[in-house]
Amino acid sequence: MTDLAHLAVPGTEIALRVTPKASRNAIVVAEEGLRAYVTVVPEDGKANAAVAKLLAKALGVAKSRLTLVRGQTARDKVFRLD
Repeated sequence: MTDLAHLAVPGTEIALRVTPKASRNAIVVAEEGLRAYVTVVPEDGKANAAVAKLLAKALGVAKSRLTLVRGQTARDKVFRLD
C-alpha cells in the first residue's frame, strides 16, 4: 500500500486515474500521477466508493473526509480532502 500521508492536508485536491475491474486493489504513484486500481465494476457508484475507501486508507483519514469533486462517471477523478 502506497503511503500518501504527506498529502493529508485539509483542502488538498488529489487527482487520479482509476482502472476498474482490476486484479487487485492498489494505489500506485506513476510518472503521470496517481493511479488507482479497484476490483469492483463501475456500476451505480461502486467503483467510486471503492476508490474513496482505498484513497482514505492510503491517506490515513476517514473516508467521510473525501469528496468527489470531478469525474463521477469518468476514469480521471479529483477528490478533495475536507
